[in-house]
Amino acid sequence: MTAEIIAIGTELLLGDITDTNSQQLAKLLAKHGVDHFRRGVVGDNLDRAAEAIKESLSRADVVFTIGGLGPTPDDLTREAICQAIGDQLLVDERYLEYLKKRTRLANREWIPSVGRMAERPSCATLLRNDIGAAPGLLCEKNGKFVIALPGPRSEFWFVAEDSVEPWLAKMSGSAMFMKTIRIVGIPESAVCEKISDLLELSHPTVAPYAKMWEVHLRVAAKERTAEDAAKTAEPIVQEIVRRFGDSVFGFDEQDLSEVVVKKLLEANKTVSTAESCTGGMLGQRITSVPGSSGTFIGGLITYTNEMKAKSLNVSRSDLERFGAVSETVACQMAEGVRRLTGSDFGIGITGIAGPGGGSELKPVGLTYIALASETGTTATENRFPGDRELIRYRATQTALDMLRRRLLGS
Repeated sequence: MTAEIIAIGTELLLGDITDTNSQQLAKLLAKHGVDHFRRGVVGDNLDRAAEAIKESLSRADVVFTIGGLGPTPDDLTREAICQAIGDQLLVDERYLEYLKKRTRLANREWIPSVGRMAERPSCATLLRNDIGAAPGLLCEKNGKFVIALPGPRSEFWFVAEDSVEPWLAKMSGSAMFMKTIRIVGIPESAVCEKISDLLELSHPTVAPYAKMWEVHLRVAAKERTAEDAAKTAEPIVQEIVRRFGDSVFGFDEQDLSEVVVKKLLEANKTVSTAESCTGGMLGQRITSVPGSSGTFIGGLITYTNEMKAKSLNVSRSDLERFGAVSETVACQMAEGVRRLTGSDFGIGITGIAGPGGGSELKPVGLTYIALASETGTTATENRFPGDRELIRYRATQTALDMLRRRLLGS
């Protein structure tokens, strides 16, 4: 089975709304082994929406539309489907009565335009929507399918899980298994070089993705059942883990901060942070993880030299001699915050995030990160590329990985 997705809404084309529904539907298709080759966005225009659906049907077995099922004049998906497949629009009297009853129970006045949500192509079956008023549609004609899903996220998810997923499981006849291996500390080019032989595999497949200062390797296999697909993919997953060792920090949706917090809790250790150029971003990433209160003592943002000296007891003479952006100062920041809070680990970050403030000797992106513990203090010099936010994020990513590796004993 092949599928295409069309998101309908001028607000999507204008960039006012991010289309996360298509992304989630794509994952659902992959889960059930449905080949998904294209997806697009079209505005609230009847002819263009109908043409997009018709064109997709010429290539795919099933076309999913998202959005445009409400009661307003610009909700044209029902009409567009009819125009694309040559069907008639009719009123589902049973659903119309349901809408009227719903309005009465809510003690609201009936608005005739609400009745548009009871319209459907004659070949369509309504898909239950317990979250909102607009049902989804399952249309079948000439051996092809058009499935229309509501646009609001909660409604989209209800219809997708309640109706679409069971339908996919019945129709697809196959299942997909996917696992994403998350690697940190190695550039994408080096990762690909190390698995060049695996990238040539046709089944299962291995695909690299460069992310925010980490690399993801997605292993995918399609078989008759999910269990068989997992058995096919697992040897390749294990081989990748073997090749990259401690550089593999997690799988699928695991964030590096989540992994670090978990390891800290397992080791019954605490951490505190002293940040300059990152402005509290490291502390924010740690505290965004549920349960981090059991391991994060606190953090200081010491942006000026005076704050570094007063709050963390960084040597004023060293600040003058080496500058705030130096290995010496980063180490004293890490040691100072550890001493101040009594934590097991202290992290210090100081750097030049830009866009200004750099020099030939100390360019934008130069960042020193130090990790202090009872076993001693280590520091790294880093030259991060990117704009201000990327440099700051990459600094926090490196700091988290330093702590992770220290906890692993590597």
